[in-house]
Amino acid sequence: MAILTTLFFYLFAGTAIGAALMVISSKNPVHSVLFLILTFFNAAGLFMLAGAEFLAFILIVVYVGAVAVLFLFVVMMLDIDFVELRQGFLQYLPVGSIVGLVLIAELLIVMGASILTPDVAGTALQPIPELAERSNIAALGDLLYTRYVFFFQLAGLVLLVAMIGAIVLTLHHRPKVQRQNIADQVARTKETAIEIKQVDSGKGI
Repeated sequence: MAILTTLFFYLFAGTAIGAALMVISSKNPVHSVLFLILTFFNAAGLFMLAGAEFLAFILIVVYVGAVAVLFLFVVMMLDIDFVELRQGFLQYLPVGSIVGLVLIAELLIVMGASILTPDVAGTALQPIPELAERSNIAALGDLLYTRYVFFFQLAGLVLLVAMIGAIVLTLHHRPKVQRQNIADQVARTKETAIEIKQVDSGKGI
């Protein structure tokens, strides 16, 4: 079982690294987004191996199902001149190199610390005793809806306000378009909805 887990780890990790490299090296932006989706799937496999099935599901549902697909549609629908965008690449090369060196230094520090003191990560963990025997999804659900329920509701409220703000900012009413008014329709009575005409016999209205 341990050998099978190790093989799957190297399979997912190697595929994820290869797909991530193809994301930044592919000339076609549509292919880059497809490789990004492949990277997300392999990262979800690594989360499953680590026992974090909730993060794996979230990665597939949110990032693959929404964000990556949205990127794909945006790239396919917009007529972007990528040749023109790449013309100013050299002027940003010094800043990008500095940022890349900083990231490499951080990765080396983390890897060196994990090699020199491998027990640091274990001592930093503070498991909750009553949730130790529960599954990952059940434990997170208990924490979100009991201990952190107010913060969870606050985060939902912030997202709701952001969504309403985006709708209000982008909604434009055209002046000569007839629109449905639900309140006026519900408030209608027989007197306002029906008009009775007394028509004489043999004559039109």
